[in-house]
Amino acid sequence: MFDSHSCKYNIFDAHLHGVNFIQQTDGFNALLQEMDKARIEKCVVFGLPVVKQWSEWENEEPTYYLADESRCYYYSLTDAIIARAYMDLNTEDQNRIIPLICGFSPVDRYAIKHIERMTSLYPGIFKGIGEILCRHDDLSNLTYGQPARINHKALFPIFDFAAQYQLSVLVHQNATSIGRSNQLTYTDEVIEMLDRFPNTRLVWAHCGVSRRVKIEKLHEVIDRLLCKYNNLYVDYSWLVFDNYICPDGKPDPNWIEMTEKHSDRICIGSDIFGHFESLAEGLARYTPFLDCLSKETCDRVCMLTAEKLYASASTI
Repeated sequence: MFDSHSCKYNIFDAHLHGVNFIQQTDGFNALLQEMDKARIEKCVVFGLPVVKQWSEWENEEPTYYLADESRCYYYSLTDAIIARAYMDLNTEDQNRIIPLICGFSPVDRYAIKHIERMTSLYPGIFKGIGEILCRHDDLSNLTYGQPARINHKALFPIFDFAAQYQLSVLVHQNATSIGRSNQLTYTDEVIEMLDRFPNTRLVWAHCGVSRRVKIEKLHEVIDRLLCKYNNLYVDYSWLVFDNYICPDGKPDPNWIEMTEKHSDRICIGSDIFGHFESLAEGLARYTPFLDCLSKETCDRVCMLTAEKLYASASTI
């Protein structure tokens, strides 16, 4: 019998942070236990490229980027935390975890050097790049340094590197500013990179949505881009699912139609971070939407697209 506290479909979770915003984690053994409860066969895991600062005027320890007004800063050790946790697993469990590398500043033209160093220190572990945090909501304003954007020159050699090794690049880039609804202010930056790097697989996290990002007929925007760019993929994770795809638990027919059309370039993810006890419940909310899809489409969205993007990739 179907347990309403877990998804009724087998899942390849394509978007999960192994640590939280202060780089804490329950550990991969705890993650694997929760994966079993949630019917997750495999999971794409990455760190968080920024860490929340505990400012001296704050009496309470912040654990989330919105906990207070203190800033965030880039934190490269996040990749080593993920790599070491992966290395401590046995071979059978390693086959269920797909680590990505993300611990670099996307506005630093030396960022590619970090990837080269990490893959030299931990060869054969990482199978992709991301989640790169670019245009965001309040996180952009809270992070030290210039605002990150997907078409910054620092990311050009990284996209070339990904194409060379046939790796996917997962990027958070809001489609527009939180103050400019329906204008697609930052979408041209995504399009520039799709045009500039046609041989690089770009996975657009959350379909370009985060808090307070409002775009009418977002499904039409995503449909047009998927039709035009064969190197574009999207993941249904975080707020795009709750606010657009399945608001109030009711699947939107427009997103069902769009998903049927592009199922080979859509995957789903939990987007939880560091603590994993909510994994099963978080993915259970996808069930009403998945129930509306054809079996072939459901198989692709739940498993096969993520398998193609990540599990079948070469390690670096």
